[in-house]
Amino acid sequence: MITESGDEKLKREIGFIAAGFLVLNGIIGAGIFGLPGRLAEVAGDFSPWLFLIFGFLIITVVWSFAALASYFRTTGGPVVYVTTAFGPFMGFQTGWLFYVGRVAAFAANINLLFDYASFIWAAASPGMVRNFLIFIIIGILAIVNILGIKKAVQAINVLTFLKLVPIFLLILLGAQYLTPDRLLPPEFPRFDDAGEVILLIFFAFTGFESVLASAGETKNPRRTIPKALISVFILVTVIYFLLQLVYVTVAPPINDQAPLIGLGESLVGPIGGTIVILTAIFSILGNISGIAIFASRSTFGMANFGVLPSWFAKVHEKYATPINSIIFQAVFVLILAVTGTFVYLALAGTLARMIAYAICILALPKVKSKATDEALERAIKIPGGFVMPVIGVLVCCYAMTNSQMINWQYLVSFVIIGTGLYFLNEYMKKKAAD
Repeated sequence: MITESGDEKLKREIGFIAAGFLVLNGIIGAGIFGLPGRLAEVAGDFSPWLFLIFGFLIITVVWSFAALASYFRTTGGPVVYVTTAFGPFMGFQTGWLFYVGRVAAFAANINLLFDYASFIWAAASPGMVRNFLIFIIIGILAIVNILGIKKAVQAINVLTFLKLVPIFLLILLGAQYLTPDRLLPPEFPRFDDAGEVILLIFFAFTGFESVLASAGETKNPRRTIPKALISVFILVTVIYFLLQLVYVTVAPPINDQAPLIGLGESLVGPIGGTIVILTAIFSILGNISGIAIFASRSTFGMANFGVLPSWFAKVHEKYATPINSIIFQAVFVLILAVTGTFVYLALAGTLARMIAYAICILALPKVKSKATDEALERAIKIPGGFVMPVIGVLVCCYAMTNSQMINWQYLVSFVIIGTGLYFLNEYMKKKAAD
């Protein structure tokens, strides 16, 4: 039997469009602004087709998550799925892995935002001014999040528009240089390091899970979230393909740090580079805004399931948002962002997400077996049965094998910390019961 947590106090104000924007902003963040140059360097004219090939593989992971989401309408996302399948301890560990991964990405991306801003504003370079600005942005995002999910989503909608218009403009301006021979995949290249190429593309597609934790604030989440996941993932795959195709066609000088700045300057002139910089800033703002929603709802969901202290489950009486989880997240991100440890945390966090993806997919058969007849009838069907989930697990495992040892070391440290928090909470509950 699938149970649901007590999040009935939350307001369901996220529709299909808003859910789609959460998915889109979770995926399209900072990566696409640095990836094209590296892929062109490694795979040349074949690089656009890598997005289609790996998009086809990674959609097996996304479709598996869409199937899981169709069984639930409660806040928490992955922690709810795994708790239902394997119990509270595994549910907590999975939720903790996702939480660490997303908070680390938040801290890393907000620093990358100022790296881009420093191209046009010297004060954004590392230093006290930058740290103060990081504090301001994190504070603003926390306040917007506390004021209501509707306001947070409206902010993301605006940032999504500011992000997508320039990206589509680059694609349209570059389309005039495309010829039929460019649209056909060239000879398959030989890679010196196939593992690195796979990781680069896999990283670009992660983050779709941002929408899952907000199910308790989504209208008809069992249908809205799966539709948003699958349709937006396909859209993002096409955007990546077209942008990379334009990049290798126009062929600006490769800039490892900011390749799309060179593309913008090639298509529009100097102002094109400035437009790309601003687009990157808006893109990263949209990305971290989505993370702010997902991560805070993850700790809220874990608290509702009793695997974190009930303090995290407090809901604001007026705005109906998980205020304590939002505040905790803001403080956590601020510490990581200003201390510089975010670099290592981001690497370990990416590995954490790969493991968590695989665990969630493995939970699908158990969730299905525990579902009521009504839930089974309502759930979306995966084409090919469990073939897609099996491929999804293999994709995650292969990506994991390409992670460096230092990433595993940091991950183990986080698992130990998470396990300590779990058993501390169990001890506190037992003591309170006595």
